[in-house]
Amino acid sequence: MKILIVTDAWHPQINGVVRTLDATRCELAKRGHEVKMLTPENFKTLPCPTYPEIRLSLFPRRKVTDFIEQFLPDAIHIATEGPLGIATRRHAVNKNLPFTTAYHTRFPEYVNARTGLPLKITYKFLRWFHKHSHAVMVPTKSMLDTLVAREIGRPALWPRGVDLDIFKKQERNMKDESPVFIYVGRVSPEKNIESFLKLDLLVISR
Repeated sequence: MKILIVTDAWHPQINGVVRTLDATRCELAKRGHEVKMLTPENFKTLPCPTYPEIRLSLFPRRKVTDFIEQFLPDAIHIATEGPLGIATRRHAVNKNLPFTTAYHTRFPEYVNARTGLPLKITYKFLRWFHKHSHAVMVPTKSMLDTLVAREIGRPALWPRGVDLDIFKKQERNMKDESPVFIYVGRVSPEKNIESFLKLDLLVISR
């Protein structure tokens, strides 16, 4: 198949969305599919307010349309709700092309944490964005339940895997056998690390 993946989040960013899409691209290619990425790399961009590592593509509509019409993909996956995602969604809806979308993170909570914008406004936008998607792919059951409760699209579970070439089970050789708690991820407001640090871990471990 010819598969187009559209994302506003891409290298050189380091985050879960980029790593997931990069791994997906590689695995699809191993299975013989032709995969093309539509990313901010090919557009004029400006930094996203409050998150300058993300580059927002400027006026991408025409270039997105040309890209899709030249590639003629069998499948379109829109990974993010940014300018490239919106432009691709518009083209797909206008041309009656099937597409899937993804919901990688709690976007309304992220926007609220960084800007104070009320959750109901962002959730309304999400209902519009994912309305025509054949499936909204989510990483966890809890996130799927959230979208169902908020009546957002047609959520479908897309769990993440583990690269066993990197992460291998090893025998523990520690004198102290008490539990070890760790947070793995970016340090940013929407991750709510403060709540993790406030946990009474001694009580939880009993």
